Parts: sequence; structure tokens; C-alpha cells
Amino acid sequence: MLVTGKELLDHANKHGYAVGAFNVNNMEIVQAIIEAAEETNSPVILQASQGGIKYAGVEYIAQLGKVAAEKAKVPVALHLDHGTDFQQIMLCIRHGFTSVMIDGSKYPLKENIDITKKVVEVAHAVGVSVEAELGKIGGTEDDITVDEREATFTDPDEAKLFVDETGVDSLAVAVGTAHGVYKGEPKIDFERIRTIKKLVGIPLVLHGSSGVPAEAIKKAVEAGINKINIDTDLRIAFTKAMKEFLRDNPDNIDPRKILNPAREAMKEVIIEKMHLFGSSGRA
Repeated sequence: MLVTGKELLDHANKHGYAVGAFNVNNMEIVQAIIEAAEETNSPVILQASQGGIKYAGVEYIAQLGKVAAEKAKVPVALHLDHGTDFQQIMLCIRHGFTSVMIDGSKYPLKENIDITKKVVEVAHAVGVSVEAELGKIGGTEDDITVDEREATFTDPDEAKLFVDETGVDSLAVAVGTAHGVYKGEPKIDFERIRTIKKLVGIPLVLHGSSGVPAEAIKKAVEAGINKINIDTDLRIAFTKAMKEFLRDNPDNIDPRKILNPAREAMKEVIIEKMHLFGSSGRA
């Protein structure tokens, strides 16, 4: 069933677990996510980045997500990841997204608050939930790149002011993770997560979670993280399985046979993540 992000994350916040948010670009990725969610009885978020929308088109992404959610036996939210343009956010809402992210983290605090308030006002009026970001998360996410030297951790007092002023439903925090493939092991500031959580109370979001050790993910959830974004780990599983199949079957020309192992490989990763996040059996 198709639900809002707020509905999923408020439940996760109340019961102390995290919902996985997995980036989608095509049908096979959507199928892998939904099959994994059904097998683990997990709530789940299908999310599309600006790059995913540019690749597949908002109409295709929206219809894939809505069809999958309507047929699913578990609650599913359709979310825009890292929206930076107001018109693009409105376009996603018009096409049936039940959750959107406004990423104004590159702006000064006051400007970020003003931009986010505008999105919250419009989105809430039509029953769509809103995620925002405070602090700068390093790495590259499609069109958004933050140099490691420019990445800044979320200030807890600013987080409280931001949430009080905007009325946002969930907040992505910069606490030591980064988008993309890690060069070393990330150092997550768990105490910062706990402090922010105590001050704001709302669901907190961890971006750049692919490649973060399982023990660190568990500690982050215990500290107050309720939404965890995964993209790179799926890309790695997808391409590895596809390369192996083509290596072993060089004369194959059937896209279905090439993509099926990739879908299964992603599904295995997603099931593992859902168990790790504590969302299994929560649907």
C-alpha cells in the first residue's frame, strides 16, 4: 500500500528502528526492493534522486513506484531524494510522490529555513511529508558534490531552531557519513545524533550509509536514526552480478537473463539491510 513517509517514520521513531530508503532507477531495482520488503515484512521507502528522475523520467519513476506500492503487501512510501528545486518538488508531488526532500543545506541557516518552510507549507497542504537537511554531508549524490573540507556536522542547537521554525517531518543530519564509496572507515558521531534527537524529537535520517559497518549502523539506530539511505551498495551488487553473468555467458543476448541475477543480488543486499535496520516484521 502507498503511504506517506511521515506515517512510516513516525512509527519507526516511536518503536526505535529505522526504515530503509533505497534509490530506484528502473523496474528491476523496484522489484528487488519490494520483494525484499515482502519477504522480511518490512515497511520500505522507494526513493528517486535527481539523477534517477533525469535518467528514467518522473512519469516512469512515479508509475513504477505507485504500481509497486499498490500491489505490495507492506506499506511503501515514494520519496524524492535531495530535491533542490522548488518546481521539481512540485512536479513530483503532482505525479503522486508521498514524500519529498528539500535539500537547502548549501545555504546559510536562515535561507535554508525559509526555503524549507515554503516546501512544508505546500506539501503538508496536500498530505505529503517533507524531509530536510541541515549540515553538509560530504561526497557526491548525482548533481550535488560536497568536498570533504566543506562538509560540516549538524549543530544540535541549530537543528532545534530549524525544526521549530519549519515544521519539517524528518531531518537529515551530517554526523560523519558521506555519499559514494568510502576510502576508509567512516567515523560517526553517535553522541551528536543522541543530542540532536533529544532536542528535536522527530525522525532523523542518515545519508551516505552504503559501506558503513553493520555495528556502526546499529549504534546509529540506537542513538535515534529512523531512516537510512542506501544506493551505492545496490549499484555494486547490481553491476557485480551482471558482469559475472556476462563473463560466464558471453554469447547471451537476452536482457531478461542478464538482469535477473542483478535483481536477485540486490534483493539479497536489501534483505540484509532490513534485518540490520530493525525493520523486519514491522510492516
